[in-house]
Amino acid sequence: MTWQARINSALDKRRAADAFRVRGVVENGVGRFLSREGRRFCNFSSNDYLGLSQHPQIVRAWQQGAERYGVGSGGSGHVSGYTTAHQALEEALADWLGYPRALLFISGFAANQAVIAALMGKDDRIVADRLSHASLLEAAHLSPAQLRRFAHNDAAQLNVLLGKPCAGLQLAVTEGIFSMDGDSAPLAALHDAAKQQNAWLLVDDAHGIGVTGEEGRGSAYQQGVRPELLVVTFGKGLGVSGAAVLCSEPVADYLMQFARHLIYSTSMPPAQAVALSASLDVIRGEDGAERRARLAEHIQRFRRGVSELSFRLTDSRSAIQPVIVGENPRALALAQMLRERGQWVSAIRPPTVPPGTARLRLTLTAAHEPQDIDTLLEALHVSCQ
Repeated sequence: MTWQARINSALDKRRAADAFRVRGVVENGVGRFLSREGRRFCNFSSNDYLGLSQHPQIVRAWQQGAERYGVGSGGSGHVSGYTTAHQALEEALADWLGYPRALLFISGFAANQAVIAALMGKDDRIVADRLSHASLLEAAHLSPAQLRRFAHNDAAQLNVLLGKPCAGLQLAVTEGIFSMDGDSAPLAALHDAAKQQNAWLLVDDAHGIGVTGEEGRGSAYQQGVRPELLVVTFGKGLGVSGAAVLCSEPVADYLMQFARHLIYSTSMPPAQAVALSASLDVIRGEDGAERRARLAEHIQRFRRGVSELSFRLTDSRSAIQPVIVGENPRALALAQMLRERGQWVSAIRPPTVPPGTARLRLTLTAAHEPQDIDTLLEALHVSCQ
């Protein structure tokens, strides 16, 4: 087989399964509305849950940061790319979330890859929720450690798998809120299972941070759990991008020595760190509390309305509200029908989700208005006719 034949075969299989991914160019893809090819759609595909990506205070902070520091960091944090802006953000995150240290990464994907690659050895074992994000499962597959997967949110099976003989150390892995189903992990039960077997727990709370819990401190804080490793990302609730790992002092020092993504990547622009500090101020203040309350009202409004329709929902109380439709062609057809009615909705298909669970992944935000939810429900109602 030639290289071209291999590539063509893989692409042909994706097309035949109605699973071929394409990128649609948009003029503006965040906020209440999305603009594309001269049309405006109500945007139900954004992870900007609190609507902070366009918050004037945060935008102004980035501009001021760029005026002070420039638009790039100029190098790895181990060389010249770690500024007072980065330091201030790390200290604020650690204080907010109750950890001794926070380390910044350029993305959540990089943070998950870095932590697992740095910590796990060939005699070790990773036991991950079967629905964990691709960044976690790929990192586990690429590490020398053994990977086992436990049934979704099943603390009892996690305990059983961790209890099997292992020559090395063990790491339990899960998400706070799952990116495709929108449901929450039972973190207290998972942490108890890990501690019983002398394992650590890693929680990726990309979709909970800023949105759930007191002051938006996320899923772990809301459930009274402090996992040994907490990964938070900034491209959802905080409205910017990047990520941080929250951990102990010794673990932070260890990652500083051995996390290659941290050592060999150019650090995030200082202006971005300034913007993130401003975002954190908004989230912790009255404005953030009001936005979380508004989002919660939208979620309740949507679930009340959609429960009357013939769609299968997940047990989600988060901003992620998947409508499971089953087969790929139907998901694509429904997404297109909704777009024709002015609603921008994404069809998510395997391999991102398990076969037979293709869905409309609807995301609600604080930037929406109640009438947006009602119009969406009306469009879904029409699709059931």
